[in-house]
Amino acid sequence: MTCPQAVDEDAGEPPEPVARAVRDRDAQVEDAELREVQAEETRGVQAEESRSSAARSSGGMFRSLRNYNYRLFVSGSVVSNVGTWMQRTAQDWLVLELTHGSSAALGITTALQFLPVVVFGLWGGMLADRYPKRPLLMGAQSLMGLLALTMGLLTITGHAQTWHVYVMAFMLGLVSCVEVPTRQSFVVEMVGRSDLANAIALNSSTFNLARVVGPAVAGLLIYALGGTGPIFLLNAVSFAAVITGLFLMRSSELRTPEPLARAKGQLREGLRYVWQRPELLMPILLVAFAAMFATSFSMSIALMAKQVFGQDASSFGVASSVFAVGALGGALLAARRARPTRRLLVGGGICFGIAQIAAGFAPVYPVFLILLVPAGMAMITTNTAANSAVQLAASPEMRGRVMGIYVLVFTGGAPIGAPLIGWVGELAGPRLGVVICGVMCLVGVGLAILLTRFAAGRTHGAVVRGVVASPGGTR
Repeated sequence: MTCPQAVDEDAGEPPEPVARAVRDRDAQVEDAELREVQAEETRGVQAEESRSSAARSSGGMFRSLRNYNYRLFVSGSVVSNVGTWMQRTAQDWLVLELTHGSSAALGITTALQFLPVVVFGLWGGMLADRYPKRPLLMGAQSLMGLLALTMGLLTITGHAQTWHVYVMAFMLGLVSCVEVPTRQSFVVEMVGRSDLANAIALNSSTFNLARVVGPAVAGLLIYALGGTGPIFLLNAVSFAAVITGLFLMRSSELRTPEPLARAKGQLREGLRYVWQRPELLMPILLVAFAAMFATSFSMSIALMAKQVFGQDASSFGVASSVFAVGALGGALLAARRARPTRRLLVGGGICFGIAQIAAGFAPVYPVFLILLVPAGMAMITTNTAANSAVQLAASPEMRGRVMGIYVLVFTGGAPIGAPLIGWVGELAGPRLGVVICGVMCLVGVGLAILLTRFAAGRTHGAVVRGVVASPGGTR
């Protein structure tokens, strides 16, 4: 923006009142332009919400199932998820058997499974943007099935050692770097934006339904079959269900975006995209802090059952299933909500922290089981709301990278939280470890709010400076 009095080189510096007036007028123009940009974004969001509301009015809690491809996806996922939770239970129990009850070894196993996400998670999200998601998912599911088959054969033949479990956990983590962000961002291609929040909630419901059934069945089968080997083999077979569902999908009904062309700086672009948008940054930061200790809490259920309350494998499976009952209830409630809200995110994180603290002080095993229900409900409410908020706010060409960041923070905290809580459990007992999980979850909610406000302030300042620096007030 220019003014004749301000740029007359022969006149020297303008008087202070004139300079102040020029600066005030420039600031008003800049504020008006910034408000116009924000208003345009708001109008787009409101239009999308209106279309989504109209679509929801003709559906219900299970409205996403009207999509043929999504029905195939969910059907295969239920079977595969049951097998996955059976294997997770068997894996934890096998580590405890091989190491004579070492909580530190259990923490290392959990950390190794999620460590690759910290190192390679962002690249997995970029691959999800660059390549068709359905073939990527089929390849990843096949590799996971092969790992389960190998571990099952080693265990049945009596050759399984602790380092074998470590290697399998790390390899599963490597495959998950690609599989998880690809699967998360593939949902919108099956159901569209109008049913996306509902589909994510139903995914959580099926996942936690499997979490109810899987550990309980695994505990019974470990006892009945005399070992964990058959559980790994059953999980290997279960991957056939989801692979078949992906193969039978109708390509014509998928809403596939244009693949992202290879270019430099795409990872930085994804990080910058999230940092500049509070609607993405807030749920990602909250999940980052909560998930770091949520994973540790799931691990601590085994330690509490075995070391504090003296339960066997079947009772440990029951505890994991009770926790999943609460998570399933939270997921079904989420399926009825129109859109996730910030209040829901923050409230869910706070309730999860409080529930963990209460579970740590449970005097007897039945009370511990009862407290697992609200803990599971609060955890899945937070995760589902965050997942929906992130996918709805991300543009199609950025969704893979955004979900790569989401998966990175969702699973990447385990290599930090799991060994820490395992070490605390080794020194001071599992109770203190569970209580620390809850306290740190509450601290994380507060930090997420503060960091989001800080980033929003920095972004606003950068936008204003960018407008000021533009000649004539143009961008």
